Amino acid sequence: MNTAPITYKPAPTQPKFTMPKGACDTHCHVFGPAAVFPYSPQSKLQPGDAPKETLFALHDMIGIEKCVIVQSGVHGFDNRAMLDAMNARKGDYLGVALLPVTVEDDEIRRLDDLGVRGIRFNYMAHLVPGASVDELLRLADRLARFDWHLQIHMESSLIEGMADGLAKSSVPVVIDHMGRVDASLGLDQAPFNALLRLMENDHLLVKVSGCERASRQDAPYGDAVPFARTLVERFPDRVLWGTDWPHPNFRADAPDDGVLVDLIPEIAPTAELQQALLVDNPHRFYRFDK
Repeated sequence: MNTAPITYKPAPTQPKFTMPKGACDTHCHVFGPAAVFPYSPQSKLQPGDAPKETLFALHDMIGIEKCVIVQSGVHGFDNRAMLDAMNARKGDYLGVALLPVTVEDDEIRRLDDLGVRGIRFNYMAHLVPGASVDELLRLADRLARFDWHLQIHMESSLIEGMADGLAKSSVPVVIDHMGRVDASLGLDQAPFNALLRLMENDHLLVKVSGCERASRQDAPYGDAVPFARTLVERFPDRVLWGTDWPHPNFRADAPDDGVLVDLIPEIAPTAELQQALLVDNPHRFYRFDK
C-alpha cells in the first residue's frame, strides 16, 4: 500500500466559474496506483497515489469534458498509467508521452492509435534531463509524419538559449506553464520577453497553466494573472489551459483546484477568449475528432 503523502487537495472548493460546453483540461497527470503501476526508481518524487478515478471526479465537478493527460516523471518512460486512464474515457481523454529521442516509429504509431499526440521533454533541475536541441529537431522531423508535437517544460532562464532551436522545429512546440516565469520579477523581465518573442513563431503554443507556480504569493496568486492574460490576449488562438493536477513538486501545501478554475475569467476576461482557450484551441490542436 502506498502511504506517501498526496500532492493535491482531496476536497477542492466548487468553483464559481462555469466551464463552456466541451471544456478541456490540457495538462494533468495520474500517479499510479503504485501497486499497479510502479514509480520510476529514477524519480526524485515518490508521491501518494493520484489515480484516474480521483482525476475523473475532479473533472466531473468542475465541468471538464475533454482532457489531455501528460505523462509524469514519476513514471518515467513507462506510460501505462496514462494509457490506462485514457482508455477509461476513450476518445475524450488523450495523452502526451515521455519517450526517449530514440523511440522507434512503430512505437509512435502504436501510441498514436491509442490517442497520444506528442512527447514531453523536461529541462528542470528536479526532473530527469531532456534531449539536446539538435536531438529535438531531428526527432521533430520524424514526428511530423504522425502530426505529433513537442512539449517543453523548462526553467525560465533557458527560454532565451533554446528559442532559436525551437523556432526551427518542423512540428508544433508547446511551452509548459508560461515558461515557468517568476511573477515577482514583473512583466518586463527578460525571460518573459524571451517567451513573447518566441511566441511570434506561428508553430509555438503556450499553456497558461501554473499561475500558482509562477506566483510568489499565496492563493489566489494574483501576481501571476497579468502574465497569463498577456499571453491569452496576444496569442488567443495558440493558448491552452490545464489544472496541472495533482500538482507535483509544488512549493507548499497543494493549491485548491476550485481557486485555480476561478482564475480563468481573470486570465481570459471575455466569453470569446474563454471559448478559444478552453474549447476551440485544444479541440483543434489535439484533434479530438481524429
